[in-house]
Amino acid sequence: MGSIMKGRLKIYFSYEESIGKTYTMLKAAHEAKEKGIDVVVGHIAHRDLEKISALLDGLEVLEPKFSKNGEFNLDQALKRRPALILVDELAYTNGKGCRHRKRYLEIWELLNAGIDVYTTVNVGNLESLQDTVASITGIRTMERIPDTVFDQADQVELIDIEPQDLIRRMQETETDPPQISLEKLTALREIALRRCADRVKRLSERQKSGGFQTSEHILACLSSAPSNAKIIRTAARMAGAFNSQFTALFVETPDFAVASEENKSRLRENSRLAEALGAEIETVYGEDIPYQIAEYARVSGITKIVLGRSSVTRKYLFWKPTLTEQLLSYAPEIDIHIIPDQSADVAYRPKKMPKNTGVSIFYNATKSTVILIAATLLGFFFEQLGFTDANIIMVYILGVLATSIATSHWIYSLISSFASVLIFNYLFTTPRFSFTAYETGYPVTFMIMFLTAFVTGTFAIRYREQANQSAKLAFRTKVLFDTDKMLSRAKGKEEILMATAEQITKLVNRNIVVYEAERGKLSAPRLFPCCMSVVQAYDLKKEKHVAEWVYKNRHAAGATTDTLSEAGYLYFSLRLNEHVYGVVGIEVCEGELDATEQGILKSILGECALALENEKNLREKEAAAVLAENEQLRANILRTISHDLRTPLTTISGNASTLLYNGRHFDERTRQKLYEDIYTDSIWLISLVENLLSATRIEEGRLNLNRNVEMLSDIVDEAVRHVSRNGSSHIIETKYEEELVLVKVDARLVVQVIVNIVDNAMKYTDIGSTIVITVGTNGRTAEVKVSDNGCGISDQDKERIFNKFYCGQNKIADNRRRLGLGLYLCKAIIEAHGGIIQVSDNKPRGSIFSFTLPLEEVTLHE
Repeated sequence: MGSIMKGRLKIYFSYEESIGKTYTMLKAAHEAKEKGIDVVVGHIAHRDLEKISALLDGLEVLEPKFSKNGEFNLDQALKRRPALILVDELAYTNGKGCRHRKRYLEIWELLNAGIDVYTTVNVGNLESLQDTVASITGIRTMERIPDTVFDQADQVELIDIEPQDLIRRMQETETDPPQISLEKLTALREIALRRCADRVKRLSERQKSGGFQTSEHILACLSSAPSNAKIIRTAARMAGAFNSQFTALFVETPDFAVASEENKSRLRENSRLAEALGAEIETVYGEDIPYQIAEYARVSGITKIVLGRSSVTRKYLFWKPTLTEQLLSYAPEIDIHIIPDQSADVAYRPKKMPKNTGVSIFYNATKSTVILIAATLLGFFFEQLGFTDANIIMVYILGVLATSIATSHWIYSLISSFASVLIFNYLFTTPRFSFTAYETGYPVTFMIMFLTAFVTGTFAIRYREQANQSAKLAFRTKVLFDTDKMLSRAKGKEEILMATAEQITKLVNRNIVVYEAERGKLSAPRLFPCCMSVVQAYDLKKEKHVAEWVYKNRHAAGATTDTLSEAGYLYFSLRLNEHVYGVVGIEVCEGELDATEQGILKSILGECALALENEKNLREKEAAAVLAENEQLRANILRTISHDLRTPLTTISGNASTLLYNGRHFDERTRQKLYEDIYTDSIWLISLVENLLSATRIEEGRLNLNRNVEMLSDIVDEAVRHVSRNGSSHIIETKYEEELVLVKVDARLVVQVIVNIVDNAMKYTDIGSTIVITVGTNGRTAEVKVSDNGCGISDQDKERIFNKFYCGQNKIADNRRRLGLGLYLCKAIIEAHGGIIQVSDNKPRGSIFSFTLPLEEVTLHE
């Protein structure tokens, strides 16, 4: 995907409606048009007003998406692609059928497409100021934008008038002006001015610090409490004021597993709010909440912790220390800020998920009853053996403990504890079969028995929940660890994507779909079904459209998001920096992913993107190495050929010139010698060109074999005849251990092998040396040996003698007839025939080159 320069965002900002944001924006649009800028009006909310309607004349206005007064048409704006577009009401919430739920996401897409945007927003639309504005106006608006959108705008222009003038304008222009006092407008104006000043201050501090944050680190604690949103907003404002890092921490306790869907949904909303305000979402596990917060704060360098007032309320019944007191004892060096909240006076108790359906109640009651009957029978047995009442009491306590383990709620342990006391009193105390007891100490015994049984059962339930949480944490940790190992071992893009899909499926236990990026487009979807889930039928064209949007915009979309939320899958991009390697979709028909799953999922996707990046870099490195090798090869060939061709061509040219101009003055013997020299050099040039062409065919994989059944002796004889024309200075002998050796080979290429080996032996042996060619068989293969009595080959040269351009001690051929391709071609030709070529020492001196060829059996019919 080609990179496009991002568009610039300008916000017209004010503290209330009717101040003139839209009017000022339209005037600026006319000024831009006069400068030759391509301006389009995308959406104006108050076009029915006389001044607004007049300013729309002369400007191109896009048709709405659905009707005359419908939604902003994003697709038409992207297709039209002006230089500047006007879109009113940045915080607007779109209706059904739009791609994005919020308008600021549409503007974000326009900016990514390189289009400049003018828009409007009020101070009451900023997320971090919701509580402050609501306390002034008494109204909490649903039209909100994250503060990051406001702070990251390229320009913010404050449209300001005096509150008295605004009230007068409202009374003159509106038939039913809003009832808002001068004091409230003044307070809103002060907030707007302060917010603009804060934005300028933050930009200035970031420029001075080079974009780095200060040493402050703010921590807000996430929970499902209704007041948690205010805590998050306050912490976000603190982080903005300090220009510091902002983290939202959730401590997942064993009770969270049985929390109601309402509490889980509120926690997800709070997590999204914190993320929208620029927080990093983190999750830790444990039952001791203040200890987990303090440990995370100490490890992560937290300097300030923000809590709500409900968290510091003392529980007078057990005189339990407050959360603040415990935090101070665990981490006394960290500042703790308490945020007042009117709802803090109302005790908040997280609701638990109702698990006791009719079927589960029946099963749990049956288990409890069976355990009580078994404990009673065991008590009778102990009584017959003469055991004391204390032993029987321990049997019932053991039964309550078993009940707490076997059932799914503490109420069964409570009922079992109470029933155990009654049964013991009725069956084992005097008088029998009565709920009275003669012994004065029995009431105390019953009370201790009840409390012991109940406390034991309660602790058993608590430890079981902790064990389940530990098992879940260990499983998720193992998934991350296994992912790292699998991706480190994976070779190629295919294995990396397969390993990632397998681990994500294991983590979330849902169906997964993967789209691989190929040449700037997404491939066909690949579904990885979960064994525990049913594959739902979805509109594949619609789903791929969502995946393509994610691939193009590098942003999550689909189900449970504010973008293309009608999809059946939640899509994430496999992205590292600005490069997208694919898109992964996760089916969410069974409900949203919790914060912990999303955190681990993003870690897996990040590791996958990093593995794909490394794989791409490795391929590019290998391609670069091949290119460098080819360039070196080309340089070697040019250098070698330029030298090797020059000598014979000079000789041929000189001899031909001599014969042409002075041939009649030479005797016949001299002329014959010149002819032989010309012929010899031309034959060598032909051999050189043949070797180069053969090397080229091998490099390109075009070494085609024309196999025929041949007698190996005939091939050797043909090679010897070819060599003998230049081998008068050496003695060439042939030995046939077997006369009839048939092979199915390309005879022309095998002749070239023998010629190259013999030529090589002639170059490296003294004049008059003997070269012996031996033909025989070795099992099911034919074997040819070429031995000489030269100086031999060192062990170091034996390992590299069949490499391209290797010429013994001289690695680059600088002498005639030493191109260094002959033995390399021999090895390629023999291996193409399925044989083996090697070199060994010839005793007492010299070398032996040997190669094998597959034998061919021929049936003779007489």
